[in-house]
Order: sequence, then structure tokens, then C-alpha cells
Amino acid sequence: MEDLKRSLKMPLFGNTFSPKKTLPRRSASMSSLHTLDHSTKEIELGLEYGPPEANIGGHIWKFEDGQWVTESDGNTSSREMQRLKKKNLQLEEENNLLKLKIEVLMDMLTETTVECHLMEKEVEDIKTQNRRKK
Repeated sequence: MEDLKRSLKMPLFGNTFSPKKTLPRRSASMSSLHTLDHSTKEIELGLEYGPPEANIGGHIWKFEDGQWVTESDGNTSSREMQRLKKKNLQLEEENNLLKLKIEVLMDMLTETTVECHLMEKEVEDIKTQNRRKK
């Protein structure tokens, strides 16, 4: 058994594996931007940068409000279309509310008309009873 263990050991690597230590890396940056002063950075990079843009197939795509929006070559942009869709949805909701209000008003008018007719009938009944008594 002892002979088997000795024959399985690899004499090429020795008993333990110990790799060589690597040299520490230099921390120098490849970019020279850190050496520029503030005014030069403003000129080179610009202070006001807009949303990210991409030109794909002749259409300019902008990333605004968490969505990619394209500026179409037609009369309206997709931003304008989104605004119009929002306005359309708002107007539909307002229209539905107004229809509901009209329904409620018609029900109230019907109820009031019925009550008025009942009162008129009662008045007529009382008048006819008074005429009979005389």
C-alpha cells in the first residue's frame, strides 16, 4: 500500500503546489482626463448633455422618461403621439363621467316628475271629494 502511494505521487510538482507570487500592477490610468482642469473638462466634455441618442436607419431615437422615443420624419413625432394618446384617454374618461352624471340627473328628473304627478293627482282627488261633500 505504501508503495502504491509513492508511485502515485508526481515527482514533477513536488509534494505541495505553491505558485510564484505575481508582481503588483501599476495603477496608472490610460486616460488623460484626470490631468485636465475643470474649465478644460467643460470645454472638452460639455456641461449640458441631453438624453442618450442613437441614429438608426435615418430615425433619431432618444431615451426620455424611461422609454426610447423616435423623432419621425412625418408631421408628428412619437412624443407628440404619446401626448395625444394621453389627452385622448383623459377626454374619454371625462366623457364617461359626464355620461354617468347625465344618467343620474335623468333619474332624478324622472323621480321628481313622478312625485309631482302624484301630488297633482292627490290634489285633484281632494278637490273632487270636497265637491261631492258640498
